[in-house]
Amino acid sequence: MEQESSGTDYIVVGTGPGGSAVVRRLIDAGHRVTVLEAGPTDARPEIEDPLAAFALFGTEVDGGLLTEPQGDAGGRVLYMPRGRALGGTSILNGMVYARGAAADFEAWAQAGADGWGWADVEPYFRRLEAFGPRPGPGRGADGPLPVRRNADPDPVAAAFVRAAGGAGHPVRDDPNDGEDGRGAGFTQATMVDGRRVTAWRAYVVPVLGSPLLTVVTEARVTRVLIEDGRASGVEYRGRDGEVRRVRAGREVVLAAGVFGTPQILLLSGVGPAAHLRGHGLATAVDLPGVGENLRDHAVVPVVWERTAPAAGPQGIGVQAQLLHDGPGDGMVLPDRQTMVIPYVYSTLREGLPEAGFTTVAVVLHPYSTGTVRLRSADPADPPLVDLGLLSDPRDVRALAEEVAMLRELVRRPEMAAHVAAEVHPGDADPREYVRAAADTGHHQVGTARMGTDALAVVDPRLRVRGVAGLRVADASVMPFPPAANPAGTVFMIGERAADLLLADGGAG
Repeated sequence: MEQESSGTDYIVVGTGPGGSAVVRRLIDAGHRVTVLEAGPTDARPEIEDPLAAFALFGTEVDGGLLTEPQGDAGGRVLYMPRGRALGGTSILNGMVYARGAAADFEAWAQAGADGWGWADVEPYFRRLEAFGPRPGPGRGADGPLPVRRNADPDPVAAAFVRAAGGAGHPVRDDPNDGEDGRGAGFTQATMVDGRRVTAWRAYVVPVLGSPLLTVVTEARVTRVLIEDGRASGVEYRGRDGEVRRVRAGREVVLAAGVFGTPQILLLSGVGPAAHLRGHGLATAVDLPGVGENLRDHAVVPVVWERTAPAAGPQGIGVQAQLLHDGPGDGMVLPDRQTMVIPYVYSTLREGLPEAGFTTVAVVLHPYSTGTVRLRSADPADPPLVDLGLLSDPRDVRALAEEVAMLRELVRRPEMAAHVAAEVHPGDADPREYVRAAADTGHHQVGTARMGTDALAVVDPRLRVRGVAGLRVADASVMPFPPAANPAGTVFMIGERAADLLLADGGAG
């Protein structure tokens, strides 16, 4: 038996960085907001503990997905953890906060995302940040999201930054303080006193007592209700199995993530008509770009044995980074990144040392693309995800070049006291090693791409094309990934989405 409720202005589906930012700003503006989260609350104590993130994998708060076999990466099936509780994937991600480079957003604008150039988005980064200590020029100090420097880096990370400087790269005290992120420096994280701060806790917990806010957990959205070309609400299945409907007086905002958002759109009849027909679904809007343009930071770990174990528990995995330009013609520059992890991370399991560290080669603007499709018309079935990892040979070449560069960097004298031996790749053929060891960077974007061409899913105001009253505010709208861990950019998208909603819908 279906139940229906109304009396809300906005419905927000998803509580990750994009959704939580939208919720907070709409509440602050005096609007009634109903939030639907597919998972439970964020009560598990492991969520606050950065060292316990891996313990959450495979639990009820992880909606992890498996890719289809990646034919260009040895036919391997890759695991992608996804947060499924209040806070979204911010409950178990690496907590790295980065803005990206100005060139990223200028390229977005040139690709059809008008109004998303650096001058447009930079004020939103400042608005969301509570950066400290020593905020510095150009950084926000009073926003909802705590961002902290790495005050006690692992000796390996500190030596890597010195080595990068010795090799001629700029050394950055604050990699997020300007338009150009090139150079080496320590990463920053969404933590306070060594504890994880999720999107939900940063943005929504301070207003949980508001009578304007309704939060529904364990609510699996089955479709958006589209009537006369307009999104009037959503249908969801509650924890008791009952189907419910909630109506929105103003708009529906999808912030269910790069996999969840296209799945909901497809289940709602918004997507490629032939694909929808194949699953017996009526087409509300033939929108061929839904689920296309899946992009990810392809990464390749290079493993080293340490001369001494890490000094103690590491609160953040990626402790240092180097952003730079590759030797070829990149899609957008900077296009290469090396990350430093003070412990062993590898897709290969043979011969790993007890005490080691990992440098990770990253292609920031990959040419390879994948897709998200329905596995079936059952909303409980996970979507079918094909990353298309390394499907473009240019990405293989770029990763092989980056692996060679970072091997030379780690062999510099600044690193000598910390390196006992190279473990992987050793004598392996560079391109064969890339295909054998490459992994997802867990930075997927782009499946509801913003733009103005025929394959764009949302317009530059984040409105779903062909459906009034429906927007998207998550990583799926990015035309391609930024030169950064993308969580910071998703927070920015949520902030900007709220302003667009308020501008189009009027003040509360």
